[in-house]
Amino acid sequence: MLEALQKVVRWMFMRVEKLFNHTFGDKLNPLYHLGTISFYQFWLVIGSGLYLYIFSETAVHGAFESVQRITHDQWWAGGILRSVHRYATDGMILTMLLHLLRHFAYDHYRGFRWFSWVSGGILLWLVYLAGINGFMLVWDQLAQFVVIASSEWLDVLPVFNGALIRNFISVESVNDRLFTLLAFMHIGIPLTVGLLLWIHVQRIPQARINPPRQIIIGISLMFLALALIRPVLSQGGEADLGIVPGPLAFDWFQLPLLPLIYVVDPRLLWAIVLVASALLFLAPWLPPRRRGAGQAEYQINFQPGNQVVSARFDETLLDAGLRQEVKLSFECRNGGCGLCKCKVTRGTVNPGIYQADALSASELAEGKVLLCCATALEDVDIDIDPTAVTALVRDYLARVVVMEKLNYDVMRVVLRLIDGQTLSFKAGQYINILLPGGQRRAFSFANPPHESHVIELQIRRIEGGLFTTQVFEQMKPGDQIRFEGPLGDFVLKESTRPLVFVAGATGFAPVKSMVEDAFYRGVKRPIYLYWGVRKLDDLYLPQLPQAWAREHDNFHFVPVLSEAATDGQWKGRTGLVHEAILQDFPDLQGHEIYACGSVRMVEALFPSAKQQGAEDGMCFSDAFALSARSMILQPRQ
Repeated sequence: MLEALQKVVRWMFMRVEKLFNHTFGDKLNPLYHLGTISFYQFWLVIGSGLYLYIFSETAVHGAFESVQRITHDQWWAGGILRSVHRYATDGMILTMLLHLLRHFAYDHYRGFRWFSWVSGGILLWLVYLAGINGFMLVWDQLAQFVVIASSEWLDVLPVFNGALIRNFISVESVNDRLFTLLAFMHIGIPLTVGLLLWIHVQRIPQARINPPRQIIIGISLMFLALALIRPVLSQGGEADLGIVPGPLAFDWFQLPLLPLIYVVDPRLLWAIVLVASALLFLAPWLPPRRRGAGQAEYQINFQPGNQVVSARFDETLLDAGLRQEVKLSFECRNGGCGLCKCKVTRGTVNPGIYQADALSASELAEGKVLLCCATALEDVDIDIDPTAVTALVRDYLARVVVMEKLNYDVMRVVLRLIDGQTLSFKAGQYINILLPGGQRRAFSFANPPHESHVIELQIRRIEGGLFTTQVFEQMKPGDQIRFEGPLGDFVLKESTRPLVFVAGATGFAPVKSMVEDAFYRGVKRPIYLYWGVRKLDDLYLPQLPQAWAREHDNFHFVPVLSEAATDGQWKGRTGLVHEAILQDFPDLQGHEIYACGSVRMVEALFPSAKQQGAEDGMCFSDAFALSARSMILQPRQ
């Protein structure tokens, strides 16, 4: 029965979505933005409500007159905003209902989505309560009906047992104190809605809270037109509990239940509402149980970049990637635009439900799917379009604030974005310094992401290098630098495996960022850092990993010198850094290896590591090659 109902509602949504795609375009289809449209209407309700509150009175004998003055004496401001306030509340309820219904139709409410479903149901009821409460504050004859009907309906509950009608709904009981209570509720409930809205979207990776600008303009103009053509007015004069209100124009979005208490037994109506609410909130756990719901997580390997993430049962490839900070291009998130198209190169997926215009049958036969719709049925490899991901990168302008020489050929350079901006990045990523003539120089973030107010670079001097020579000979604090970023996918994967970091020379910079980020996030996995350099002077920050080892029981530091001094100053490990790792880890199965250094180091390490048990997909690198013209970071497997 439930599945049949879902199919019918889904069929209707698919047809209407297709029609809207042809009418508005897939990027502006309102059905793809129901959540953000609800958010925008909430801001309209809050903004207009604050204005109305300034000019309204919360006294029983002043409320009606103050609303009349707002509506008629300043119709060009207060009158319009009163109408917008009411229509935006109606619209918010409508779009929230459609949003809820759409997720039900597409079966996006079970499993890990239960929290979003339940919190969405609570939000819907709170908006209803705020709307009902708002009608009371106008204190016209419609407000009188709402107060009486609400009180009579509540009074059938044993907790009240008629007390509301006896103690409140009379000429003597309705006083200024009661109105102050109603006004307090009308402020408190929306504040609770705002907090819960924020919590609601936190479970959605990279959730958007604002619709496209064109939709914002369209909605605003629609409400303005409604306010001018059909303004919201008070009904029947001031409330008078001594008379029965006359015929009223009713709001069936916000007040659908109140008239029914005079047609249906109020106790039966309570039973219907409570049962319906229970079914709504328990829906994620009601049968039929979905096959495979208890399965373990699957591994998704995004290429290029060898980015391995885990996907929960029935989680789309897009949500799994975004949740674990993989840069992916997307727009509608509903299978309508095709921007997130990718190719499955290994494993099987459920392609999901999407519009045929976004993915043709021939493309599906070739193994192409939409990230926003497809779900993994086993471990899979996915090829994404790297040009689409690069489009997410932007240019920035920064100022040099600190320059510190760490040793004879490594300079610590700290940048701060102009105008106090911050840059969100992932530990292990890098930026491209933009030079005249279109040339670029790549340098990794040396600071962790939670220190996003600055950018720390560790720059090694290259003989004859265009940019590094400038850094060591000309650059000074206050100079401006233009760069693009963040770039790269050399980032920590979510797992419980022990971590083996291999740094060669200034390959320590991204490793520093990743290790400090791991400490900040409370990662308890065993962490091993092998830092390979030629001679002792090349260990430009040895005290830092030594301090990490003292402060964190799960961290271990092994410096390795390839050209140890003959004077006996060095008592530590010698030789090639990758050989030290192979000696210490005869079995690398179950480990993750992150290597950053020269191409020769990486090419020497990974084949040998795989011979000692390192698994495909668990070796990650940023190998850099130096030339007279540029330094390029090249992600490799």
